[in-house]
Amino acid sequence: MITNDAISDNFSLLAKLMDIHGENSFKAKSYAAAAFSVDKLSTPLSEMPSKEIFNIKGIGESAGNRIIEMLQTGKLQLLEDLIQNTPAGILEMLKIKGIGPKKIATIWKELEIETLGELLYACNENRLTLYKGFGEKTQQNIKESIEFYMGTMGRYLYQQVETFSKELEKILITSLPFTFQLTGEMRRQMEIIDSIDWVTNANSESLKVLMKTFSFQLLDEEKSTLRFKNEHNITVQFWLANQENFQSILFETSCSDEFLNEWIKITEWDQSAEYPTEAAIFSAYNCCFIPPSQRESATIIHQAKQNIIPQLIQADNIAGIIHSHSTWSDGGNSLTEMAKAAIEKGMQYLVISDHSKSAFYANGLSIERVAAQHKEIDQINQQFAPFKIFKSIESDILNDGSLDYPDEILSSFDLIIASVHSNLKMTEEKANARLLKAIENKYTSILGHMTGRLLLSRAGYPINHELIIDACAANNVVIELNAHPRRLDIDWRWIEKALKKNVLISINPDAHTIDGFEDCKYGVLVAQKAGLSKNQNLSSFSLSQFEQFVQKQQNKRP
Repeated sequence: MITNDAISDNFSLLAKLMDIHGENSFKAKSYAAAAFSVDKLSTPLSEMPSKEIFNIKGIGESAGNRIIEMLQTGKLQLLEDLIQNTPAGILEMLKIKGIGPKKIATIWKELEIETLGELLYACNENRLTLYKGFGEKTQQNIKESIEFYMGTMGRYLYQQVETFSKELEKILITSLPFTFQLTGEMRRQMEIIDSIDWVTNANSESLKVLMKTFSFQLLDEEKSTLRFKNEHNITVQFWLANQENFQSILFETSCSDEFLNEWIKITEWDQSAEYPTEAAIFSAYNCCFIPPSQRESATIIHQAKQNIIPQLIQADNIAGIIHSHSTWSDGGNSLTEMAKAAIEKGMQYLVISDHSKSAFYANGLSIERVAAQHKEIDQINQQFAPFKIFKSIESDILNDGSLDYPDEILSSFDLIIASVHSNLKMTEEKANARLLKAIENKYTSILGHMTGRLLLSRAGYPINHELIIDACAANNVVIELNAHPRRLDIDWRWIEKALKKNVLISINPDAHTIDGFEDCKYGVLVAQKAGLSKNQNLSSFSLSQFEQFVQKQQNKRP
């Protein structure tokens, strides 16, 4: 059965293609509105009676009929027809940041360009500036976006291939009478995955036959490895082992190069020896077990030799949901729905941090709406006690570093998450100055997604991490680890630096629906790579501990 996400995606693509093909703009906008409405639904359309579909806000008669068509057939014929009449390269351009449907129409119809390669060449030749709507700055941005996109092809977010890897492993185990152990980047919990790897004692011929059955193309074959790729550009690699070297190969392929080189150097590791388990490798060299997620830098080996490996945070250590959005701004669920879902997950509290007034694109809260929301939160807190909703806001950090409300409004919140959402193209000097002013604001409690990056989509603005971390330490500001799998910002590589400065980290889902609560898991996975323990994570605080934190934050206000 087709999902809400798929229906929303179909409408969104349909609206864009209609614009590209110059079709009725009113209809295109209505389908774009339908995509937005469906995306915010918490109830599957497949479970709704047909009549109720037409009562959904933003769904007109035409969109409603298209939804029913998709529910019945699994596809949208109007979209299929447009796709058939659109070159593949034009469809690919929709993935490039900074090129909307109208610009794509100009590129296709006037410049007669149909591929990204041609478009990049045209940018290098300064051809785009000859056309209306394409200045030098726009051309440069398009060029950089294409280069960024091309550099990420064949790479995936951990979350994007997580389910795929589990399903493929089930197929491998049930289809072949051999052992398969996940290894490589997935086992190390890397945020970006280039290849899904397994160590196996299967023979190469069995693997080739099976993978061909599931439409995988053999890329290359060596004595110890087989590498395949499927139609979605997902690379799968098998490391061929036997009983004697299985654990050694598992160990080697579960380490970064830096870690492995240091391990070999300080232990003079005998790679030819047989080990019954991976843990036995560590024991043989008087070293406590280092989880694969932490096998990145050489430093951890020396710590493990002294038996001082940290007790890593676990997913069930999250006690409260910090940073969430409701229907008051751009979220998909009401405050009551968010509270109930948090309670069902065993959470002790929920921090509602809808967008501030400058985020007009996200229905940011005016000053009047802030007061109304706080009144509703008070009512819900009476109903659901001892569970508690805390009044927060994700305040835009304005271009000059100011927060988005006057002090008398800021003082009405329990805590404030300060984040940059606009004017992202900054020099390092500008970004540092902007963040520093926000951090030094006595109302700021948490610095949200500190670089604004979107993994595999948008590089973050450049900042001096050490400078920003030092400022957070000096001003008692928590640094968010935004757990959305496309953000994971602060980068885990900088968390150790923050911990050394006694800066608290907060694993926050930035949830825009109740399903978004689940993203905490991805924050935990990368936090483990940084050696984060639960007492160093704000969202692991109990309700009473969190209330004490809030009080301390309020005490620093003027």
